[in-house]
Amino acid sequence: MEKAIVQDDDNETGLVERAIAGIRDYIRENQLRPGSPMPSETSIAAQLKVSRTVAREAFRALAALGIIEVSTGRRARVAAPDAAPLSMILDHTVNMKQLTIQQVLDVRRTLELRTASLAALRRTEIQAQELLSTVEQMFRSLETPTTIMELDIRFHELIAQASGNSLYGIIIGSFRVVTQQTWHIGWHSRATLENRTENIRCHHRIAEAINDRSPERAQAAMSEHFDSAINVLLRAGIN
Repeated sequence: MEKAIVQDDDNETGLVERAIAGIRDYIRENQLRPGSPMPSETSIAAQLKVSRTVAREAFRALAALGIIEVSTGRRARVAAPDAAPLSMILDHTVNMKQLTIQQVLDVRRTLELRTASLAALRRTEIQAQELLSTVEQMFRSLETPTTIMELDIRFHELIAQASGNSLYGIIIGSFRVVTQQTWHIGWHSRATLENRTENIRCHHRIAEAINDRSPERAQAAMSEHFDSAINVLLRAGIN
């Protein structure tokens, strides 16, 4: 009896996986775009020759992956690319001790030297001004570290967006949760007002280089920024 139950579970899992693949094929073949409405669960179940229960589980799985958006009482829609699923995987990997914070920073450093360089070449006037404005807000928020943290994260995400490559935006955005967990350690390790202000000045040098369309200066300033962040966390015992 137990063996038969396992076989039934395996069969249903296989049907759900097939339904997931079928729904993704439907999105691709019909050239649906973010915001496009999806067929109902009943319609999808009929098209794929599976039960409505299987179709519902496939919809839930795709929603968890950020491929579609599902909400009660509304038709499911194709989701816009989002960093959240990758962020969840990254956070889980760090929590399981399969990846260290320093390894995350090493990857971020490599990526963000590139995004800073590309942003200097491709940014729009609005993006350049938003970066400079974000730094000014950081200077004004020295007494509220949590605000600075959100502005800091936003600053790096803006640079990724300004690179003109949406994949950089997704990858850099996926670091948000890990950054939120370590940012305050770095902030408190920069114990003096001067050290904290210098950290924001470094952001300003990055923003100015991007505004001046100087990829070399932008990359150098970003390198300086990450070298400082890595060393601060190492001194705080974060490996």
